[in-house]
Amino acid sequence: MDKRPAENEIYPLAITGYAGDGAGVARLDGMVVFVQGGIRGEVCEVKLTKVGRSAIWGRAVRPISPSPARQTPDCPLYGRCGGCAYRHMTYTEELEAKRAKVEDALRRIGGTELAVPVILGAPQPERYRNKVQFPVSAGPRIGFYQARSHRVIDAPDCLLQPLPAARLRAAAADWMRRYHISAYDERTGKGLVRHVYVRTNRAGQSLFCLLVNGQAVPHEADLVCALRAAEPGLAGVVLGINEKKNNVILGDAYRTLWGEDALTDTLCGLEFRLSVPSFYQVNADQAEVLYGRALELAGLTGRETVLDLYCGIGTISLCMARRAGRVYGVEVIPQAVEDARANAARNGVSNAEFFCADAGQAARRLAAEGVRPDVVCVDPPRKGLAPDVVETVAGMAPRRVVYVSCDPGTLARDVARFAALGYVAREAVAVDLFPRTAHVETVVLLSRT
Repeated sequence: MDKRPAENEIYPLAITGYAGDGAGVARLDGMVVFVQGGIRGEVCEVKLTKVGRSAIWGRAVRPISPSPARQTPDCPLYGRCGGCAYRHMTYTEELEAKRAKVEDALRRIGGTELAVPVILGAPQPERYRNKVQFPVSAGPRIGFYQARSHRVIDAPDCLLQPLPAARLRAAAADWMRRYHISAYDERTGKGLVRHVYVRTNRAGQSLFCLLVNGQAVPHEADLVCALRAAEPGLAGVVLGINEKKNNVILGDAYRTLWGEDALTDTLCGLEFRLSVPSFYQVNADQAEVLYGRALELAGLTGRETVLDLYCGIGTISLCMARRAGRVYGVEVIPQAVEDARANAARNGVSNAEFFCADAGQAARRLAAEGVRPDVVCVDPPRKGLAPDVVETVAGMAPRRVVYVSCDPGTLARDVARFAALGYVAREAVAVDLFPRTAHVETVVLLSRT
């Protein structure tokens, strides 16, 4: 009997494809091996890091026959920070990996033969994020969590974040060191500073928020002065209060220390107010591409009734309202609903109505009131739709369902659930909103048969 593969052993393996997290996929003694740093088409020396019953994990230590797509990672933290997954390959190869990931999920999990012929890549795959939330730990270390851990890696800069975020982060770290400000410890629930939050807009303005385990911080005026000196485009400084013993980032209350408590940004020709807790796509340029495709698939002519579930602050709802007869936006977070209503008023949109409820309750309520949407748009969180939401949406009998998803696996699962209720996936487009990371957005059109 051959010896079973063991951890720390090194094997030459051929990389044949990619897993959902960006790892290469190989085979060893009939078992699948997930290879961090592997690129399809190459043979690598792979060091095994974990041997399970049905799968093995490893990392590429040396490419024996390197792929033409291989490149030297341009970030010193790559492989330690848990953010990026594709910096060892070209952006072209990353896009193909993501396109294949979506197509594979729709076919393998969704049970459809739908092809994903194209993925819409970002013209600028660096420094695209308009929001960053740095966890803070003792030191202080301000940066990102190491992969699959809650250990903070200090990150003076990040190639996904705009430069103002790096400057404001450095100013906050200097302030903590100068005045011996403690960092929050998740294990004990002690310490003050939990997260450093920076939001930016397309006009070059920044909003800074310090999330703390308390009602105040010492030397607030000095913090404000340091931040203003570090970033000329700073529009406001906010203190976020979260005294609960948990790992939730945002707080329950906010206090403005200086300037504005929100930014405004323009998306798809509409203006949106962005407070600290507002949900907003982190890549505005690619969000416009995504929403544009969602609008195309909705097939609006100006007469339709649209139901937008998980509407957030109303971005998709207001985009569709310009081409629809009536739009109903539904969101479970009260503050987001208030923001959506304010955004509708700000943009002079009078044919959009927003209310606070979970998706299933809202769909049932509208159905009971006799609202029969022609188009339903859903943009759920990563976990996808609950089964009762799929059933209720199908029960409303819309002609089209436009499904916007940030997770191909749960999207494919829900596509199969819709298919069982008479809705067939007709078209799918992948859009890369998160270059260099393992995440990808998809919009799928489901039509009633």
